[in-house]
Parts: sequence; C-alpha cells; structure tokens
Amino acid sequence: MVGGGATGRRDGATGRRDGATGHRDGATNHREPAPALTPPRSRPKPTRRELLAFATVGLLAYAVDLALFTWLRGPAALDPLTAKALSFVAGCTVAYAGNALGTYRHAHRGGLRPYAVFVAVNVAGAAVQLLCLAVSHYGLGLTSQRADTVSGAGIGMALATVLRFWGTRTWVFPTEGRVGSWTG
Repeated sequence: MVGGGATGRRDGATGRRDGATGHRDGATNHREPAPALTPPRSRPKPTRRELLAFATVGLLAYAVDLALFTWLRGPAALDPLTAKALSFVAGCTVAYAGNALGTYRHAHRGGLRPYAVFVAVNVAGAAVQLLCLAVSHYGLGLTSQRADTVSGAGIGMALATVLRFWGTRTWVFPTEGRVGSWTG
C-alpha cells in the first residue's frame, strides 16, 4: 500500500492516504507530492500594436532630431557636433516621452533611471549606425555619398532600430510576466 500501510485511511476530501496513523491531520510519514515541473514561462512576442506604436514614436523622434539639427546648423549657426548632440538629446527625449506615455504606458515607472537607461540604449544604437558607416566607408572603401547613406542611414538605422526596440522593451519598460527579451 502506498503512503501508510494497513492502518492508513483515505482522506475523505482528497482520497489520499494520510500516513501511518490513519488520521486526517496527523500523518507522521505523509509527504506532499513534488510539484510538477512546468515549462519555463514563454516570453510574449511583440504585438502589432506595440511595433506600430514604437515605429510611430521613432519616426516622430527622428523628425524632431532632423528638424532641430537642420535649424541648429542653419539659422542658429552651431558647429555640427554641438548641433547633433543637442538634436540627439531632443530626439531621445521625444522618443522617451512617446514610449512612456504611449507604447509602454502600462509599464512606465517614474524617476530618472528609466530615462538614463533609455538614453544609454539610444547611444548604443547610434554607435551601431556609426560602426556600419565606418566599416563601409573605411573598411570596405565604399566612399560615395550613396554608399555612406545606405550604410549609415539604411543598414545602420535598421540594425540600430532592432537594438533600440529590444533594449527599450527589455531594460527601460519591462512588464510583469515578461522576463527578458522578445527574442525568446
């Protein structure tokens, strides 16, 4: 006999034997069954709404970055690095606000830390774009304006966008039940 020998009785509620004593509440050898192994929680894939909202916010932030850079270089007559640094920060701020108040409003946490992490993720994205441009221009010797545009603003932007989406979703606005990235 399992769980209690000849003297054990079945528990009326569960139908299990309660141990050698035969009492419902005082089993001396009673052990609860081991919990069943459950598969690891699957990580939800991004929804269409999340992707579209992230892309929309990104396009708006890009437009702000580009317009401000153009104005700072033209009428404001700032040097290119200062203009780009200021327009980058403005674009990051617009993207953060759009994602915090829109795309990831359900996961938004207040404070400065999420914004700082968001800026760090965007700096990493900018580094990816610059790396693509450097490899194409200096490594492969593709020095035309078209090649620079394709490598920096095309391929680099696409790779940087994937990195930004992953970083924003994983580190800046993580949600309950989603542990880690969307890549599985």
